Amino acid sequence: MTMLAIGQDEFGGPEVLRVTEADKPVPGVAEVLVRVHATSVNPTDVWHRLLGGLVGRIVPLGWDVSGVVEAIGPGVTLFQPGDEVFGMPRHPLPAGTYAEYVTSPARHLVRKPAALTHAEAAALPLVAMTAWQALVDVAEVRPGQRVLIHAAAGGVGHVAVQIAKARGAYVIGTASTANQEFVRGLGADEVIDYTAVDFAEAVSEVDVVLDAIGGEYGPRSLRTLRPGGIVVSLASPAELQLAELARPQGKRARFMAVEADLHGLREIAALVESGLLRAHVDTALPLGEVVKAHELIAGGRTVGKVVLTLD
Repeated sequence: MTMLAIGQDEFGGPEVLRVTEADKPVPGVAEVLVRVHATSVNPTDVWHRLLGGLVGRIVPLGWDVSGVVEAIGPGVTLFQPGDEVFGMPRHPLPAGTYAEYVTSPARHLVRKPAALTHAEAAALPLVAMTAWQALVDVAEVRPGQRVLIHAAAGGVGHVAVQIAKARGAYVIGTASTANQEFVRGLGADEVIDYTAVDFAEAVSEVDVVLDAIGGEYGPRSLRTLRPGGIVVSLASPAELQLAELARPQGKRARFMAVEADLHGLREIAALVESGLLRAHVDTALPLGEVVKAHELIAGGRTVGKVVLTLD
């Protein structure tokens, strides 16, 4: 049997993406087959479309998924056909969620909170897991700490603000003039308009900085840290050199890549169910409009997430 999926024959701009037919996958040992109701577009998808990401070759795009279990492979005990699930299959390995069906290791998924639509659920996994692992696993954010989150209206940023608040932190976000109120509405205690002021001059005595931008933002972020504070960079492996700048200042810097994690995904679902976390869907488009979705992400003006639906 076949299914519809998004493919590409060459690296390039959004126009290289096209709807194609592919073989419907079959779940292997400890895997489930999910009928995809929604997926979402992330910057890593753009990186892979343009350059092949870290693997340097064309791979099926998409890591976020929300849908319904259609079949289970041998050894699966967590789910049964008909269960609504969401998650981030296989990351950082290829997953291919831009498709009608996808297989996933069962423990890369959890049950979808009933309060979320499939579009809302698909907007969460990669960005929420990134924020959780950066703030909780790496930075170990504690109540009362001062946390600075760059691009606080973006995909990772808008979720990170909420996770940091749920951890009891005092949260400072950077955002453009147009997005100030949005970030405040997420729970940020302060919002800095990076178009009007230099955040490195406006903020001090920060315990944790979450930087999804990279480049000169890293060194400037070090200036905001108290001794012993940490910058967690999500931008690129090139940010590893930031640690060399931080060490003589008595500060720390870490580059982090997100990975699939059942415990963290369960924590994310629990935050959703407790009302402490929500995803903002900027735009939802049908799968066939994947080119437009990638153009929106490339424009850098989306608030929250861009979602692809298959309902």
